[in-house]
Amino acid sequence: MITTGRGGGLVVVTRGGPPGERRIGTIVDPDVPWDVANLLRGNERLLSRIRAGWTPEHQADFGDPRFSRSIRVISAGTASFAIVLMLFSRVIGTAVFALLMGLVLVAYLLMGGGSSAHEEDETPERIVYGQARRYEGRYLLPEDFDPASRELLARSRVAIDSVLRSRVNQEGLMDDIGNAVILPAHEWEIARLLAKLSALRSEHAEIVGVNVSQEVSAVVSPLERALAASEAAVTARVEALERYSRHIAQAERAYQARDQIEALRERLPRYEELLAEAGSDSLAVPEMATLAADADRLEQALKDSVRSAHEAFRYLDGPAREQDKA
Repeated sequence: MITTGRGGGLVVVTRGGPPGERRIGTIVDPDVPWDVANLLRGNERLLSRIRAGWTPEHQADFGDPRFSRSIRVISAGTASFAIVLMLFSRVIGTAVFALLMGLVLVAYLLMGGGSSAHEEDETPERIVYGQARRYEGRYLLPEDFDPASRELLARSRVAIDSVLRSRVNQEGLMDDIGNAVILPAHEWEIARLLAKLSALRSEHAEIVGVNVSQEVSAVVSPLERALAASEAAVTARVEALERYSRHIAQAERAYQARDQIEALRERLPRYEELLAEAGSDSLAVPEMATLAADADRLEQALKDSVRSAHEAFRYLDGPAREQDKA
């Protein structure tokens, strides 16, 4: 829902989903401008009402463009009439001159007010309504998905979020892949397919019902296989995202371990110095000398993990890249 904050800004209030269900929220096409996307994501309830047929109340005020145009036409005519009288009247008394100047001033204010009042009168609800209509078909609501589709969409979001929040991604180890652009596009495509699948499954169940005759069953079976095959194809996309996420997690662990071993190796001379000063050279265990070798092995493990992640991503995004090359 939305409320009006200080200065007329929008304050977004989110709400949770049913207990035990992972919240997916509003899914927006990544090509939608980010400020509009944030507005749509934060006003799910209002979007549901708009989709159900709700429209902002129409008021014949300065916010109505037709009313504003009428004011400007009348004001312009009044100002023109007053100016003509002032120019062509040889003898104008003080009172008449003041009256004419007043008419010009009022006309000017009305013309200025009529042109800007529409912007000032835009309520938060009207803003959301306008953007929702403009970008209709470019966003999806939780109600567009059945439970099975919501679960798949939630799994894809978990996988994508884990990749984007990882240090190996944020610090540039995967920078040639462009996760921040490509993964949201994958999420939108999965969501779009799942919404179509959910709608068709709902319509199918409503038409077929519980009692299916033998004649209808012969027609229904191939259609149900088509629905199942479509779900399996989308599930394969989600599983590919999850595999990529697991490879990134492996690289993340190697990255963290490498940093820890490197920090310990840098401090190795201080440990040796302490042992020497304490007269405990005999206690200097050989394991301390292996820190450098451990760091080298972890460096190689990190490279291998990143390479594996790249291979997983190529499998994930193979068809898209082939299309780009074509």
